[in-house]
Amino acid sequence: MKSGCFYGIGVGPGDPELLTVKAAKILANCRHVFVPRPAVNQSSLALDIAKEFLHTDAQIHELEFPMTTDSDALSRCWSEGARQVLDVVGQGEDACFLTLGDALLYSTYIYLLRELKVLSPELNTITVPGVNSFSAASALTDFSLGEGKEPIHIIPTADDLNAVRDAIAAGGTVVLMKIGKRLTPILQLLEETGLLDRGVFVARAGQAGQCIETDLGKLKKSGDEAGYLSVILVHCGHGSAGVLAGV
Repeated sequence: MKSGCFYGIGVGPGDPELLTVKAAKILANCRHVFVPRPAVNQSSLALDIAKEFLHTDAQIHELEFPMTTDSDALSRCWSEGARQVLDVVGQGEDACFLTLGDALLYSTYIYLLRELKVLSPELNTITVPGVNSFSAASALTDFSLGEGKEPIHIIPTADDLNAVRDAIAAGGTVVLMKIGKRLTPILQLLEETGLLDRGVFVARAGQAGQCIETDLGKLKKSGDEAGYLSVILVHCGHGSAGVLAGV
């Protein structure tokens, strides 16, 4: 029996209308939909975004991917998830996996796809790109991402902010993602470098509770919980010299 096709679908940041036409067509014809679930009793945000486009008889398969840094635990989850997908496509059925934003940008899909290719190298896979959160944030705030020949630096923030410092020093536009509970130190760093008035903040773009702030100084009273599902865009000028000179 010929195996089915596996589709990885980026559903965008939150607004269902940002789902691509290609993604909508695939979902309308695919009966098996896999969705990531961070923990027991937590629903899939990706599924909530895409639900109006699903096949009328869609079967939802939840894959639990816990929020942990334990590499062994994560590896077991990817392996188990891949085997569940293969159980479906091995019967000749197509299957989709939904993920927030773009399918190949800091996505759970990346690891699932990698495991699938190890277990079944001949599997037919198609990845459908989606609108990423910083593009949505840019559009919501009319904030240009790239001008002329200036670089764009996309940084997943971490407890060590050296990568953010380096990106700021390099100039151009800095995109800060995965902010989470690190909002306060990030704001402090932007204030230290004189960039607090050159950025915008968007949380839950296109979702219920969407927050847009063009005055980053106001966020200092909001608490770190405001950083969940958020992105900060900053114009850093022309590198270290530009930042120091305030140009």
